[in-house]
Amino acid sequence: MDNSDRETKLSMKATRRSFTSGTIAAGFAAASGVSMTAPATAQSLSPTEAQRIAEDAYIYGYSLITTEVTRVQMSNVPKVDGLHAPMGQFINVPKYPPADYRGVSAPNADTLYSIGWVDLSEPQVFSHPDMGSRYYLFEVVDLWMLDSKSSPSRRTADGKAANYLFTGPGWKGDVPAGMKHIPIATRYMVILGRTYADGTEQDYQAVNALQAQYKFTPLSAWGKPYTPATPPVNPNPGYSMTDKPQTVILAMGTEGYFNLMAKLMAQAAPPAAEDAPMVARMAKIGVVPGKPFDMGKFDPATQAALKDLPQSALNKIEANRDSLGVKVNSWIVPMGLGTYGTNYIKRAAVAAYGWPANQQDDAVYPYIEVDSKGQKLTGANKYTLTFAKGATPPVKGFWSITMYMIDQGWWFVPNPLNKFTVSPRNNPKPNADGSLTLYFQNESPGADKEANWLPAPKGDFLPMLRMYYPAETSPSILNGSWKPPVVVKVG
Repeated sequence: MDNSDRETKLSMKATRRSFTSGTIAAGFAAASGVSMTAPATAQSLSPTEAQRIAEDAYIYGYSLITTEVTRVQMSNVPKVDGLHAPMGQFINVPKYPPADYRGVSAPNADTLYSIGWVDLSEPQVFSHPDMGSRYYLFEVVDLWMLDSKSSPSRRTADGKAANYLFTGPGWKGDVPAGMKHIPIATRYMVILGRTYADGTEQDYQAVNALQAQYKFTPLSAWGKPYTPATPPVNPNPGYSMTDKPQTVILAMGTEGYFNLMAKLMAQAAPPAAEDAPMVARMAKIGVVPGKPFDMGKFDPATQAALKDLPQSALNKIEANRDSLGVKVNSWIVPMGLGTYGTNYIKRAAVAAYGWPANQQDDAVYPYIEVDSKGQKLTGANKYTLTFAKGATPPVKGFWSITMYMIDQGWWFVPNPLNKFTVSPRNNPKPNADGSLTLYFQNESPGADKEANWLPAPKGDFLPMLRMYYPAETSPSILNGSWKPPVVVKVG
């Protein structure tokens, strides 16, 4: 799940970093060799060439703008409320969403979320308590929507109480003893925390007690009493605080989009060194970090060609949605997410349809919409999925399958058991030969099989397999040596 500038000014001490646009722009240019000066060639470009460059630039910046809009909408608030919290404070979701939840598509009934945005104009320390043997993942995402491979998790740490120092671009200083340093490439970042909960009231209380101890502390306040201060709310961030990010972005138009992008690239989100060719190419149409973008500099034909850029670029992003995964036994298995290099179209597709995305080493979420014969899954039929003996999803964390009804999004299915997932915590019964059969259908398969039943709606549905901390060595979904079984229609 980093938006418009909070415009909060923090007094800087020796360990802090000044984030003026001049220092960042100059520092980036010196370090990466990327020119920050636009060549005066805009008028010499043909409308077709200008449109092509603008489309590539739009796609390049889509993850940045999406994250920024999301940041502002979630954190430009006076207090913690629902899925909103001021910068530097955590949102802690206390229970799984109810059956009628219609907030964020594909809700989770395995872990409880803890979400915190933070401003790295001063280094920040993230602390969590001893997690015991419980699964957890504190996914760290920057403004470009890059997911840190060092995110604190059951995979990267031992679960003991820990303190992590997060620092922004260009920070130099001493890391206090006992802290793990994770440098971040942008001024703002978010932690999307997930802590396993089994869905019982007793376990909710145990997880809530852990969540209450997740916190950010400015480095200058480390070791001292500290109460988070709420930054002032910007009453006019420049766009809706409630519309979906995609709607907000389309409403910016071409000029508004590129102006926000240029502002962010100069200050909060310096482009990576590997982006130098794209930065140079964008400069040909006047999209330059720290400089205003003016559509009026183009001739009328070029202005007309760029007018519909937001929608045409979004159409291209949508056309590349299938690039997010590979098809295995009719399952779509998302792979290679979280780190994108210069694959800007894939990064944009994730921003548009799955913001953000875990590293595959942390979690993989295959989903399926058709049966073994390619027919759509529907509650009018009954289906089975059978794991061979010893061939359940290979994970070091845990696995589950969530049932979703399809209704302008993916949503839980209300049912008499209030059961949204099937997983080992349900103690499903194996077959006599040691295999494990799960039942996807609207009506109960019988009391003796309800532990293996995932209730389906009457209409179209989509099961999603969540594999937390998938095995790295064979059998593994990561190298293709383990494959999810087909879903078979019964009768």
